[in-house]
Amino acid sequence: MSPSDRPLGDDDAELYEEAADAELYELVAQRLKDAHARVRALDVSDAERTALTRSLLIVTEAAKRDLPAAARRLARFVDDLDSGRLPGPTQG
Repeated sequence: MSPSDRPLGDDDAELYEEAADAELYELVAQRLKDAHARVRALDVSDAERTALTRSLLIVTEAAKRDLPAAARRLARFVDDLDSGRLPGPTQG
């Protein structure tokens, strides 16, 4: 039996979960960076830009508590930007 064939023990499962969390964290961090750059480049009023930036900061704060939920919120925000809609306040 090779190491990859053996069943995952509690320690292995925990390491796998930590690696997956780190990968998701890295993805969310990069997508947040990209979203902030896109918001800065928008031709909108200062008030609209401030509101959009606040929405991204809310996603950042949510990532500290629930990374998968924050990733979903960010995906909705980016989808709105992609479709030409200015995202409203992010909801959980």
